[in-house]
Parts: sequence; C-alpha cells; structure tokens
Amino acid sequence: NIFCLLVQVIGHSNLGSIRTTACVYKGKKIRDIVSCLIDLEEGTIAFCLNGISLGTAFDNITRGAGMAYFPAISLSFKESVAFNFGSRPLRYPLVVGRGGYRPLQDPPVADLVKARKLLGFLKNVIHIGIDVTEGKLVEKDASMWQLQGEPTVLITLAHIFNYFSPLMVYLVEDVLMTFLLSILERGGAVEAHPLIQQLLDLMWLLMEVSCWSAVRFVFFYIKSPLRVEEAGLQELIPTTETEQSCVDLCCSFDVLRSVVFFYIKSPLRVEEAGLQELIPTTWWPNRFTKEGKESKEVKEESAEERLRRRAYERGCQRLKKRIEVVEGLQVQILKLLLNNKDRGGVSTLWIFCYIISNLTVLCPPEYMVCFLHRLIAALRFFWDGHKVKAPAALSSEEAYVPPQLFYNGKVDYFDLQRLGGLLSHLKKTLKDDLAAKANVLIDPAELQAVTMDDLDEDEESATSAAQRPSATLAIGGALARPGWLSSPTLGRANRFLSTAAVSLMNPRRPLGTLEKVKVRTLSVEQRTEEDIEGSNGNEGLLLGRPPEEPDQPITENSLLEVLDGIVMMYNLSVHQQLGKMVGVSDDVNEYAMALKDTEEKISRCPKRRRDIHEELLKSQKVFSEKLNHLSRRLAWINVTIYSKEKMQDIYWLLRVCIRTIEHGDRTGSLFAFMPEFYLSVAMNSYSALKNYFSPVNSMEELPGYEETLMRLAAILAKHFADSRIVGTDIRDSLMQALASYVCYPHSLRAVERIPEEQRISMMKNLLAPYEQRPWAQTNWILVRLWRGCGFGYRYTRLPHLLKTKPEDASLPSLQKPCPSTLLQRHMADLLHSDCDLAPSFLNSVLNQLNWAFSEFIGMIQEIQQAAERLERNFVDSRQLKVCATCFDLSVSLLRVLEMTVTLAPEIFLDWNRPSSELLLRRLAQLLNQVLNRVTAERNLFDRVVNLRLPGLESVDHYPILVAVTGILVRLLVDTDAQGAERATAVLLADPCFQLRSIQYLLGHAEPAAMAAAATATEKRHFSLSTYTEYISAEELSKVDKMLSHLSEESKQAAATTLPTSEEDLCPICYAHPISAIFRPCSHKSCKACINQHLMNNKDCFFCKATITGVDDFTKPASS
Repeated sequence: NIFCLLVQVIGHSNLGSIRTTACVYKGKKIRDIVSCLIDLEEGTIAFCLNGISLGTAFDNITRGAGMAYFPAISLSFKESVAFNFGSRPLRYPLVVGRGGYRPLQDPPVADLVKARKLLGFLKNVIHIGIDVTEGKLVEKDASMWQLQGEPTVLITLAHIFNYFSPLMVYLVEDVLMTFLLSILERGGAVEAHPLIQQLLDLMWLLMEVSCWSAVRFVFFYIKSPLRVEEAGLQELIPTTETEQSCVDLCCSFDVLRSVVFFYIKSPLRVEEAGLQELIPTTWWPNRFTKEGKESKEVKEESAEERLRRRAYERGCQRLKKRIEVVEGLQVQILKLLLNNKDRGGVSTLWIFCYIISNLTVLCPPEYMVCFLHRLIAALRFFWDGHKVKAPAALSSEEAYVPPQLFYNGKVDYFDLQRLGGLLSHLKKTLKDDLAAKANVLIDPAELQAVTMDDLDEDEESATSAAQRPSATLAIGGALARPGWLSSPTLGRANRFLSTAAVSLMNPRRPLGTLEKVKVRTLSVEQRTEEDIEGSNGNEGLLLGRPPEEPDQPITENSLLEVLDGIVMMYNLSVHQQLGKMVGVSDDVNEYAMALKDTEEKISRCPKRRRDIHEELLKSQKVFSEKLNHLSRRLAWINVTIYSKEKMQDIYWLLRVCIRTIEHGDRTGSLFAFMPEFYLSVAMNSYSALKNYFSPVNSMEELPGYEETLMRLAAILAKHFADSRIVGTDIRDSLMQALASYVCYPHSLRAVERIPEEQRISMMKNLLAPYEQRPWAQTNWILVRLWRGCGFGYRYTRLPHLLKTKPEDASLPSLQKPCPSTLLQRHMADLLHSDCDLAPSFLNSVLNQLNWAFSEFIGMIQEIQQAAERLERNFVDSRQLKVCATCFDLSVSLLRVLEMTVTLAPEIFLDWNRPSSELLLRRLAQLLNQVLNRVTAERNLFDRVVNLRLPGLESVDHYPILVAVTGILVRLLVDTDAQGAERATAVLLADPCFQLRSIQYLLGHAEPAAMAAAATATEKRHFSLSTYTEYISAEELSKVDKMLSHLSEESKQAAATTLPTSEEDLCPICYAHPISAIFRPCSHKSCKACINQHLMNNKDCFFCKATITGVDDFTKPASS
C-alpha cells in the first residue's frame, strides 16, 4: 500500500539544486550522490547524502487524486548531473519505514536470474579442471587458475560470455563487477590475483561488440583515484592488436564518465579518499602572527613540531607515490588513444576526440587541469620518439609552433582574435606580404568575404567536392567522420586534435621547391591527410614557410597542431582553475592563526570561569579538526596540482610560447596573424609559476630560469607598444604585465639584462606623449622605476595608513622599492638628446596633472556638500573610488615630474632650449595650485581628509606634499645658482604663489591660524619633520634652506616690484605684464600665454588671424 520514490542523482560538477513540488536540496561537492525519497502514505519528503539520512525535509505534502510529482533540477553553466531511477544498481540502496522505499524502475529480475546462473557456470569452470591422464574432473584453487591450452574450457567460456554479452548494463555492474571486486577482498596487490588478469583477457577476446556497450563502464568505475590499481585498471589497457580492435569498436563512451580517465579530483571529504590512512599525522606552519602578517622572528622548531612535520612529509610522499601510479596509467591510456596505427578500423582517435569534446563542453574546468598535464606528457613522448628516428628534428625541449600555421589556412582558429585584428582584414591588407614572403596567395573567394563568418565552411563547391574523394579523411580512415565531430559548439575544442595521431610513425616528406600556392582556410571536415602531413613537396601544415624561418624539420605536423591546441586549452580554462586552489593555503593560515589565538586565550582564562573555558575548548577542537582536514587536502592539492612536475609542465609551456612568439616576431608584418592567446598564455603561465606554485616550489630552481625571465622581459618590452598589435585588450595586458615585471627585483633585473637597444626603445615608448593612449599604466611604470630615489619616497605603505593599521607594514603584496638606475640613465639620455621628445612628453604630463587634480577637487567638493547636508546621505562608493584614483594619479604624475626634474633639470632651466621657459612657468603654476588647495587652513581638503571615509584612505597630506616638495627642492636647492635664480623668479612671478604654503610644509602656521587653534580644540599641524622614519635629516635641512631662500627672495621682490597698471597686464591671464607681440596682427599678451596657446592652435586670441611669428615686446619709455 505504500508507493515510494527513490531517485539517486550522481553529480559530476557542483550540484546546483534538486527541486520537487515542495523540496529543494543543494549539493555540496563534485560526485555527491543525493537520494530523494517521497512517502505518499506519511506525506513526507526526505533526502540522503551519500547514503546518510539528512532527516525529513517536508511533511504533510499535498496528496490525492489528480496530483503528480515530477523530479527536477537546476544547473549552472558547465554543471552536469546523472539521474538514476533504477536503471542501474543504486550505490546506496535504502530500506526506510514500514514497507521500505523502492526505485521507480524495477530491476530486471528475470535477467538477473540468468546472469547469476551464468556467473555460477563461470565459477564452476574456474574451480574445476580436467585431469587428462585420469579423464575426470578435479577441483582447483580458483585464485591461481590459468587457461593453458584447454579447448574444452575455452569453448565453454565462449558460450558463457556469448550468453552474457546481450544483457544490460545493470546486470554487468550488479553481477560481474561485484564478482571481480570480491576477488580483491582477500587482500594483497593486483599482481597477487592473476585470476583477474585472466578473466579480463578473456573478456577482451571473447565478448562480442554488443557487449561493449554494456561493459564500457568498467573503464570508469573508479570509486576513489587512490584505489585505481585495486580496480584493475592497468589490466584494461590493451596490449595486443586484438585488444586494440576491441577498443576501436567501443567508440561510444559514457559522456559523463569518460573524463574520469584524466581527472584526479580534490577530495572535500578526506576520509572518502583514504587520506587519513595515508597521512595519519597532520602539520601546518605557525609562522604568522595574530594580525595575519608573517612573523619576522625566526622561532626554533620544537622537537614535537619537528617530528610532526617529518611524519606529515612522509605521508605526503606516500600520497605522491599513489597518485603517480594513477597518473602513469592515465598517460598510458592517452598514448593509446593518440596512436593511429590501426588505419583499417575505427580509429582510437575518434574515441579520443569524443573524450575531448566531453572535457571541453560537458565537464568542469578542473578536469582540464589534469588532462593538460597528461596531454603534455603524451605529446612529449611522441615528440621525442620522432627525434630518435629523425635526429635532425627538434627535441621537445626546443618545441615551438611555426608561424606559418597562423596564416596558411590549414588550421582554423574560428573567431579567435589575431594580434593584427580580424583575419579578413589581415588577408586583404597583407596579401602582398604573404605572396612575397611566404609564397602564399589568398583565395579570391575569401578576399571578397567581409569576415570569416561570411564563409560557408560547412559546404564545399561542387568542384572542390569532386576533387576530394569521399573516403579521404583527416586521419585517412575508411569510415565517415562521426557527426559529433562536426558540431560547431565543439569545433574550437576538438579541432586541434582532429589530426592528433596522423602518421606519427611516418617519415617526414622532403621539402619542395618554393612556388606560390593558393590557399583557403579549411574547416576540420574539409581537411585530408595531405593537408596536414603533406606529400610530393607539399608541406601540409608547414606550407608557406617565411624566409626568416630556418629550413629545418621540427616534428610530425600532427603534433604541431596538438601543441597549438595545448596552448589554447591553457588559455581557455586551465589558468583560471590553477588560481582557484590557492585559497586552500590561505584557509590553512587563517585557521592556524585562529587556533593559536584560541590557545592563548585558554592559557589566560581564569580558572573560576569554567563556562568560558569550556567554550574555548570547543572552539579549539573545531579549529583543530578543520586544520587536520585542510592540511590533508592541501597535501593532495600540492601533489596533484602544484607539484614540482606540474610546475615543470607549465614552465615548458611558457618556453614554448616564448619561442613561438620569437619566431613569429622575425616574420615582420606576418606577426600580425598570430592569435592573441599566445601572448596571453606567456604572461599568464609566468604569473602562475610566480604566484601559485610558491612557496612549495621555487621558480628559481627551474633550469634556464634567468634566461627565460630575460626573454619574456624582452617580449614585453618590445611588444607593449608594437604597432602590429591592434587589440586594446592584449595591449593593456602587455602593459600590465610589464608594470608587474618592474615591481619585483628579480624580474626588474631581467629587464635590465635585455639588449641595450631594446631597453632604449622601451624607454622611448614609455616617454611618448600621454594623449590618446592608456597613459596611467605607463606613468605607473615610470613611478616604479623611480620609487626609492624620490624625496621621502622610500615607503611601501603610506605612512598615515600605517599609523591606523601597523600590521599592514609586512603585507606580502607590498613590494619594497627597487629603483632602476640603469633605466633612469636611459631616460635622462633620451630627454637630453631628443629636443622634441622632452617638450611633448612633459606637456602631456602637465596636461594630465591639471586634469586629474581638477577632477579630484571637483569630486571632493561634491563629497563635502553631501556630508554637510542635514538629511542622511550616502556617497556612492564608485564616486569615492574615482576620487581616490584621481588623487593617486595626481601623486604619480608629480613623482614623474620630480623624476624628470632630477634626471634632466636643463629641460626646465636651460632657457636656450625653445620650450624651457614655458615648461617651467606651467610647472610653477600647477605646483602653486596644488599647494594652495592642500595647505590652506581648514580648507576643503582638510575637511574631507578628516571625514576618513572608506574608499578615501589613500587621500592625505603626506603623499602629495612630499611629491611637490621634491620638485621644489630639485629646482631651488639641488641646482646651480643660475638655475635656482630662474626657478625662483618664475615661482615668485606666478600670481598664485603664497609663502605660507611653503611654511605649512614645516608646520609654520600663520599667526591668525595659530590663535584660532589655541582657542579651538588642539589640532596637530602637518609637518614634514614628524616623518623622521621616511624623510632623512638631510632632506629636512634642504626644505629649511628652501624656505629661507624663498622668504628672503619674496621680500626683495616685494620691495623692488613697481606697481603695474591694468593696461600693461596681459589681457589673457592678468597675471604677467605684456611681453610678446603677434605677427602680422600686432595683438599682444605675455609670453607664457601665447607659447601655451601656440602648442595647440595657430590662430590669434582676438582676431583669429594665423600667427606667423611672435616678437618680444618692450613698453616704450615715453609711455
């Protein structure tokens, strides 16, 4: 009378949710098995997770006539799930309640009876042998059974398997697999049970093709990756041609399980993976203080900690050996699937491509990480195998993708962006270069297309179709290509593997004479073996070798395309996935700090407060259990993802990309055909090696590390401003990568080791005018090259922030200053020698400073107005962020000006240069504006700083005032007498100059302000002298000297300056006397105004006539 439902859902990604009419359950992790149970007598719905009851979720559900119940599930992108309504044995069969639960689909009882009888027959054959001498049956030890020339036994077994093969998957899993696994329950390694190998060999030999659709699950029935060898997977790897043909016939792999071949999942429950047995003792470092920063004190390790650490390391080694076995088996399987020697039947390559399709489209990206490493191992095996047979070819250590693959049309990159833009545009603009350099003529049909999407690549013309025999395929097989390989969704994922194993053992074709060849981009379905490997002088994938490319065999052409696909695979998902696992190490550190803090509280807890003591003990237990779990999981991740071997794979991929980019760069304009992801992978793989694999493994231990670092630096220095690269995203990425490169001493030294010509070219590109380009990153790079040399510019964290957060002083993200005097010298030489470069660069910097500081002032006015309103207002966080960004930009621009004034002061002070006086006047004007806005007592800047709004933490007096002070000191103190005199005259002549702004720097307030401060609440005035940790005594003495000098000069200027009538003042600025007259219109202004105006406009202020010249103007004495 009880109608029950049991649904088991096997999740292969993060299970989203399972909903029925009134129930929802959210899965926790990969491969969770959730059972949903509905009781229509009691009216309840319950869940079980991996066989463990989670209790009743809902009761009193709606029942009665007309009610129907539908299982449903919602999944996110790339999540997958498998339902089991009883078509296969339940992993966790449940019997709950009075009548128990049963699945919707009843098991095949009649077939189960047959299967069990057949299994009994099989056991009888194993247990009974034939005594030929006496002619009777005798019992034998089943564990040592072997088939040795006994045709009667072989025929009997053939009949048994013949009857067994048509049965369903349910019976195979419930009966046959249970029997095979029961043999292993006696203990010992697989080698101790030869019966398993004998039975599996018989399965390969005797079972018909129809059986393989049922037995295919045996490949993937791996409950735990650590128990692979116990499941006999290594016995499933075929070693004979007969077994190979069985694999060929089994070309319909289970979509959701085939990927388990190459995935070793990270266990969220360590007990399920056997980690507690492998790593019984856990350990974690205690090198962090309570505030989260790394402790500077090196504490001696206690004897107990040393024993724990060593036991933990031994456990990690045991884990590594187990996982290496699994990885080795996976590589063997991959080698088998990549081998294409079986040309007569369905190639294993079809199976391989089907698995790739599942990996890319149906499974989570974490599978791609494991698969990438296995594919690299298999590729290098075949690559070096070809090197043995063809010594002239390159080894895998010298591997790269030749540039002709990017433009000869043999490899279809679909809509992937090229460095030079759209492929259709490149084919039109560079068709002459292709013909001249690569002897390649583009098909006119493609030149007429606007984009590659306009080409119908799924259909061929009647002529081309007639020329291609129907049996010619990419692999040369006799059967038609399966339809799933033609899916446009899977095209990008599997196209590079469509020829992965083409003629791996065939010798390379001889190079033919160069002649112009007409090419057209071919889709995967259109290519033949000749298109890939070539014949009769046709180089296949290597068609169109440019003259810069060496005339030397590389490897088999099909391997080149696999290598190209590996690079693309890393770009699509692997790099992103590598960064996700780093969080486990951070979790260990956080829990370790929490446990340490709790233990300290326990030691300080008074004995009379037993309640507090008990709660602390509970917290200690929770933290300890969590750390035990995380430390074991971290060991797993370090072995499977961040091990030294995996690091070497990523390093090899980085070197492949560097060599590919270098070879492509030599082709000149044809470099534009290279896909953008090669540069992206070069930058991202270096970032992964630097950030993800440490501190477990150090990049410095890798072979050729220094040379690789220098070659990557040369690529970044050359291509961040390469005119052949037009994509804004990739150009920004190159700029950001170069900015990151100069932050660290070891990579900055690599930049300094690149050839001098490249260094000078890089600095010249950095000094290009800031207009119409992403100047903020450029400016930031220059600032990093200067930090450590500027006035009070030796800090890693802003001093005012360290007063509120002293623990931030040792954050690992804060890099210490590492200025480059070599690159500074190159910058100084360029500014000295190029008379046009310096004015254009400095005028652009001054323009951007004027804009950034004006925007900052405008925004803080809005913030102040919002804060003063009576009603409660919330300032938009985005506005606060933009405001802080404008302030940071203003500071960095001032630092670049300080750098320029220090390295090349004559640009401002040598008035024999045509633009020096104008630049000095503009600089003085901006400096006075900044000082007046920031130093005024109780002004807008002060009020906003005192609000201490979240998001404006970086806004303070110190960073901007020390930058301005540094410029003034260089102009007025650290220069010769003539230069100081000119700078002083220009500074004092500016109408915005106020001496009190200079006095403010040393805390010298005006008398009125001091009186107001005495009556009001005490407030500390800003003074550079309070920052003794950041500003040296020598620098303070220079500021004192500058203040004395300006005080004296301002007094003398006030005494000698004669009053000027309004008629004699410049009609534009009303700040300076008229000193210039325009030709031919004879209108007048001061020199500063007209010089600045002529930078952007040649028309007169007043009459709009074209100005042909400017002469000095002196007021006549009679006037």
